[in-house]
Amino acid sequence: MALLLKQARQNAILVTMEPKRLYKSSDNKIFAGVFGGLGEYFNVDPVILRVVWVLVVIFTAFVPGVLTYILAVIIIPKKPMPAHHQTHESHSS
Repeated sequence: MALLLKQARQNAILVTMEPKRLYKSSDNKIFAGVFGGLGEYFNVDPVILRVVWVLVVIFTAFVPGVLTYILAVIIIPKKPMPAHHQTHESHSS
């Protein structure tokens, strides 16, 4: 029992030491997944981020908000697929 607890603590440490990375979300997206990814990264509801973005776009004459979004679509990478999905897809092709 003590060995299991020790192993669980070590696994928890390994999980928490993994760096947090910003990716476009493939699950929570409307257009490109930018706000879904930002929501996952900052642990915030993406709907709130989308509403704030719409307000920024409206009150800044559209250009800065739209340009920022386009840059985010280009710069933020897609979330890599888990290894078991990649091997499954390569066998099905």
